[in-house]
Amino acid sequence: MKTYKRATRVAELIQKNIAEILRDIKELNKGLVTVTNVRLTDDLQTCRIFYSVIGTEDDKKNAETVLQEKTKQIRFQLAQNMDLRRTPTIDFKYDDSGEKAEKIFEILDKIEHEKDEK
Repeated sequence: MKTYKRATRVAELIQKNIAEILRDIKELNKGLVTVTNVRLTDDLQTCRIFYSVIGTEDDKKNAETVLQEKTKQIRFQLAQNMDLRRTPTIDFKYDDSGEKAEKIFEILDKIEHEKDEK
């Protein structure tokens, strides 16, 4: 049986709860906001939440603005949903790994296409 650090288990619960909280924020309905990862310090005090947005650049900027403005409200709702002694401070970070992967695949396809032409 695998054993996991408590921080890992709590981070998974936070990711699930944050995803549900973000679904209820009406200002985020312009683009599809997805919680991609949650990193929690071992002392459970600081939480970095990575998110991605499927949509236009305006949708991404809107999501960033809304998340920064509503961080306290989101943390309050998280505290109500979870049974923790202290709710960690939250820091939202945009996750651009999907965009980077897409660019890499485009480059690989271009290289493959150039090989076929020769």
